[in-house]
Amino acid sequence: MFIETIRRIWVDSGFVAITWQHAIMLAIACVLVYLAIVKKFEPLLLLPIAFGMLLANLPLADLMEDGGLLYYLYQGVKLGIYPSLIFLGIGAMTDFGPLIARPSSLLLGAGAQFGISAAFIIATVLGFFPNEAASIAIIGGADGPTAIYLATKLAPKLLPAIAIAAYSYMALIPLIQPPIMRALTTKKERETEMKQLREVSKLEKICFPIVVTILCVLLLPSVAPLIGMLMLGNIFRESGVVERLSDTAQNALINIVTIFLGVTVGATAAAEQFLSPDTLKIIGLGLLAFVFSTIGGLLFGKFMYWASKGKINPLIGSAGVSAVPMAARVSQVEGQKANPKNFLLMHAMGPNVAGVIGSAVVAGILLSLFGG
Repeated sequence: MFIETIRRIWVDSGFVAITWQHAIMLAIACVLVYLAIVKKFEPLLLLPIAFGMLLANLPLADLMEDGGLLYYLYQGVKLGIYPSLIFLGIGAMTDFGPLIARPSSLLLGAGAQFGISAAFIIATVLGFFPNEAASIAIIGGADGPTAIYLATKLAPKLLPAIAIAAYSYMALIPLIQPPIMRALTTKKERETEMKQLREVSKLEKICFPIVVTILCVLLLPSVAPLIGMLMLGNIFRESGVVERLSDTAQNALINIVTIFLGVTVGATAAAEQFLSPDTLKIIGLGLLAFVFSTIGGLLFGKFMYWASKGKINPLIGSAGVSAVPMAARVSQVEGQKANPKNFLLMHAMGPNVAGVIGSAVVAGILLSLFGG
C-alpha cells in the first residue's frame, strides 16, 4: 500500500512530465534571477518576470491555464490595464520641469526614436509581419510598459521575448551607451558645460499635462490610455492638493501593479513558444533598436551643439531614450569623465522625459497603422 501510494505520487508529479525544453527554460529563469539579485539588472521587474517564467515552466502546475491564478492576473496585461497604471505611477514620479524649461529637448526625444524605425525595417526584412515588426521595434523606445502594451495589442505571441528583451536592455544601458557616445562625439563636445536651466513656475507645470493630453489624444486617440494616465499622475504630483493620491500612485499602486505585470508576463514564456528562432531574432533586433536609438539621439545632439554654437552638450541626446532616469545618469557620468565641472543630469532629464512621451506617441502611431 505504501509503495503504491509513492508510485501514484510519482506518476502524478511534474518530474514525470518535465522535458528538456522545460529544463532549459528553468535554467534561463534562474539566470535572470541571478542577474536581478546579484547584478541588480532592473530587479524590480526582472525578478518577478524571472520567477513568473519559472512558475510557467513547472509541468502540471497549470497556473496560466483557464482557471489558474496567473491566468486571471494576466487579464490585466491582456486588456492593457497594468501598463497604463504603471504610466500613472511614472507620471506621479516625473518632473517635467527640465523639458518645459528647454522645449528643444523634444527634438532629442524624437531623435532617439530613430531606433524604432530602423528596427521595424530590419524586422520586416527578416520576415516578420508588419504588426510583429512594430511590436519588436518599440523595444528601441527603452520603455518597458509601452513595449508590453503594444505587444499585447499587436503580437501577443511575441510578448515574452519582447518584454524580456526590453527590460534586459534597459538594465544594460550603462554598458551599451557609453562606447557609442564616445565614438560619435569629440572630446571638445563632451567637455561642453551647459548653463543652469531657468526656473519653471508652478502654473507651467500644472498646465503642461493638460495641454499635452489634449494635443496628443486629439491627434492620436489610440494613445489615450498611456498618455492620459501618465499626465494624470503628473498633475497629481504638480497640483499640490492631492498628496495622498500622488503618494499612492508613486509607491503602493505602482509596486503592486509591477508585481502582477512582471509575474504574468514572465509566465507567458512557456517553453513551447519561447524556444524558437524568432526569440533569438527579437533579442538581436532589440539590441539594434537600442543602438540606433542612442545614435539618433546623439546625432540630434550634435546638430543642436552646432546650431547653438557650442552651448548644448550632445551627450544629453543619448538620454532621449525613455529609460528614466538611468539614461540621464549615463549622460552625466560620461560628461564628468570628459570635464569634472560638467553637471548634465538636469539638462539630460529634459530629453529623457521627452522620450517617455515620444515612445508613447510612436506606439499610438504604430497601433493606428497596424492595429486594424
